[in-house]
Amino acid sequence: MARKRRPTTDAAEILHRRFYEGKPKRLAELDEARANDEVARQIHSLRTEAGVTQRELARLVGTTASVICRLEDADYEGHSLAMLRRIAAALQQRVVIRFEPAKAKARYA
Repeated sequence: MARKRRPTTDAAEILHRRFYEGKPKRLAELDEARANDEVARQIHSLRTEAGVTQRELARLVGTTASVICRLEDADYEGHSLAMLRRIAAALQQRVVIRFEPAKAKARYA
């Protein structure tokens, strides 16, 4: 016999149940959006900690400020490893890539 879910007033839980629960494609899209957001946030954070503008970083990397602006946008999906390495080198950092098991994550974390 299937267990009945308990009612909730938790907004995140309600959204998860309505839009993601039992929808692997939606969950994959959410994971991808989170990854893009994380890359954008890290680039912005490293740049601001280094005290350089988007234009200055672009000059160091050999690109335009509009490219840096796009890379710092959470909705941008075109991050290339080569560009991330160029940015890291300009900011005296290195890129680290990690693979993790594709196991079930927290429900809506």
